[in-house]
Amino acid sequence: MKGLPIKDGANIRARTKPNQPDPLMRIKHIESFILHIPVTGSQIADSTHTISHWGVVGACISTEDGMKGYGFTGTHAHLASDQLITRCIDTCIAPLLLGEDANDIERLWQKVARQPALQWVGRAGITSLAHAAIDVALWDLRAKFQQVPLWQCLGGAVRQQVRAYNTDIGWLSIPDAQLVQGAQQAVADGFTGIKIKVGSTVERDLARLRAVRRAVGDQVTLAIDGNGKWDLPDCLRFCRAAEDQNVFWFEEPLWYDAVQRHAQLARATSIPVALGEQLYSVDAFAEFIGQGAVHWLQPDVTRMAGLTEVLRVIELAAAHRLPVAPHAGDMSQVHQHLNFSRAACSVLEYIPWIRDCFEEPARVVDGHYQPPQQPGASTTPTAQAFARYAQATS
Repeated sequence: MKGLPIKDGANIRARTKPNQPDPLMRIKHIESFILHIPVTGSQIADSTHTISHWGVVGACISTEDGMKGYGFTGTHAHLASDQLITRCIDTCIAPLLLGEDANDIERLWQKVARQPALQWVGRAGITSLAHAAIDVALWDLRAKFQQVPLWQCLGGAVRQQVRAYNTDIGWLSIPDAQLVQGAQQAVADGFTGIKIKVGSTVERDLARLRAVRRAVGDQVTLAIDGNGKWDLPDCLRFCRAAEDQNVFWFEEPLWYDAVQRHAQLARATSIPVALGEQLYSVDAFAEFIGQGAVHWLQPDVTRMAGLTEVLRVIELAAAHRLPVAPHAGDMSQVHQHLNFSRAACSVLEYIPWIRDCFEEPARVVDGHYQPPQQPGASTTPTAQAFARYAQATS
C-alpha cells in the first residue's frame, strides 16, 4: 500500500508488520548527477586547495514502485574528474545493482566493493567516491521506506542536539583582521567551537592562532587544520610554540598516509591529532589507531564508500574509546544522522555552502545541529538546485 508522498514526489510504502520481512524494493533505474554550487564569497583557500564551487556528485536510485533515494559525494567541482565519478556510477556500478533488492544494503555493498574488476582499478579514489554516492542513496531509500529520518533508522537518538564547530570562518584566504572578526561573530551566533586553517608559514599561523584565541577567550574550543601540507619538523616547531593555546586538535598535520610520522608527532605534543578525511577503509583507520597515531577519528561517508563502511569505523573507534568527529564532505547533510545516533560522534563540522539545495537543509540553532525530521538521509536535492547548478555528467 502506498504511503504519503515526500517532497521529491517519490512514494513511501507503509511499514510492514512486526516480525515480517520487508517487501522487496527492486532497483529499476540509477541516474547520476553533478551539481556545482558556489562557496561562501567568491572563493576560499586552505593550505593546498583554492575553490569557488563545491561539487555534489551523486546518484538517484529509483525502485519499481516509484521510490527515489539520493546519495552523493563531495568534490572540488572539477568537471572532468567529476565526470569520471559519474561514469563509474553509470557504467561500472549501476549494472551490478539493477533488479536487486535495495533493502540488502550490506550485501550490495559487498557486491560492489569486492567486484573483481573494480577492486583491480580501485579500492580508493574514484571508485570509492562513486560507491559512496550509491551506498548513501540506498540508506536514504531504507529510511524513506521506514518513513523515518535516517538517525531513527540507525537505532534512534543518543542526544537531542549536536554541538557544531564553525569552519567557514577560518580559511587561510581570509585576512587576519577579518578572521578575528569572523571568529567573534561565530561565538556571538552561539558556536562554542571553531576551526581555523594553518599550513602557510609557522610564524604567520601562530600569530593568527594567538589572535583568534585572544578574541574568543578560553571557553571556546579552537581546532586547527593543516590539510596535510607541513612536514614533521614544521609540525613539531609549530606545536612547541602552540602548546599554551589550548588547541582542541591538530587536523591533518602531515601527509595523509604517513602513519609513522603522525605517531611521532602524537608522542611529541600534547595537542591531539585528528585525521581521516583522506582515508578510504576501516583498515586504514585501524593502522593509525594501532600505531598510536591519532586521537580524533574523522571518517567521511562521501569518501569511504558510504555509510556502511563509516559505521564500521565508528564501531572501531568505540572499541578503542576514541572520539569521532565526522568530516563533512557532504556539508553534514548525512553525517548529522550519525552524530544523533552514535555516542562516539560528539561534534560535527559546520560549513553551510550547500544546505539550501536540499529539501531538508541541515539546521543549526545557537551553535547546535537540530535533529532532522523528514524521512530519509537529508540528501534529496530541490528541483531549484538541479535547475540552477546541474552540469553535464558526460
